[in-house]
Amino acid sequence: MADRFDRWHRWLLNTRFGGDAEARQRLLAERLYPVRDKVLDKAQVQPGETLLDVGAGDGLIAFGALERLGPLGRVIFSDISRDLLEHCRQAAQTEGVLDRCSFVLAPADHLTGVSAGSVDIVTTRSVLIYVKDKAAALREFHRVLRPGGRISVSEPINVLMGFDDQSRFFGYDIRPVMALAEKVEAVYESIQPHGKDPMGDFDERDLVRHAEDAGFPIIDLELRATVKNARQPMPWRQFLQMSGNPLIPTFGEAMDHALSPEEITEFTAHLKPLVESGAGQERMVLAYLAAVKE
Repeated sequence: MADRFDRWHRWLLNTRFGGDAEARQRLLAERLYPVRDKVLDKAQVQPGETLLDVGAGDGLIAFGALERLGPLGRVIFSDISRDLLEHCRQAAQTEGVLDRCSFVLAPADHLTGVSAGSVDIVTTRSVLIYVKDKAAALREFHRVLRPGGRISVSEPINVLMGFDDQSRFFGYDIRPVMALAEKVEAVYESIQPHGKDPMGDFDERDLVRHAEDAGFPIIDLELRATVKNARQPMPWRQFLQMSGNPLIPTFGEAMDHALSPEEITEFTAHLKPLVESGAGQERMVLAYLAAVKE
């Protein structure tokens, strides 16, 4: 992926999957499309409505919404990434739906360019994890909705996903090389400190509280947790090129930064067979929040 794209674009379209197009399609089919459909189901999308997708990314939810909204419905793509908004604009033009789309460069907690009471639905997926002031974001969602408007939010609850388990690294058992794993983990900790970074400073109860404080009188929350004692096997090269989120380096970059050549050899000898065989644990906890404005 060319360096001219920002980190959000690079991650969503490349480093999230380690540059493997087949892995991207598999993740879309097995995990992301079902989440998209659930978010839209809970939004109770009706033909002809206007939907604001906050943190639209590569358009996963927004383009899915267009199918449900019908020819008279509209979608506003909102994101902090100009590159992703342009990606979505080009995709909309290719799909012949550009006339039903508009694009707003704005963060979730300050939706400049979106008028009060101007949309029927606000959706997000894995957006609030990057927002420090989540309460402000919920207030903005409430502000832009018309009376009777709905929000539908899906967020990973990272504090319930086993990130504090020192015996595992990316879900793999690293007890024989724990000292080396701690050095690599320190690279990530320096960028996103546990308990302080927005990705891990909240849980599902905070989402409900923020929605209440924003003025939503009707709130529904569903928490879904899955634990699998197996992971998708992948080539070691792909694993080295992957990044857990847009704000951190790839695993290979973190390992090169933290370890000596001899330590890299030792760490690789332990971890590579686990990665390539899928001998790890996968934990996922998602909160689905839906609410209605009076």
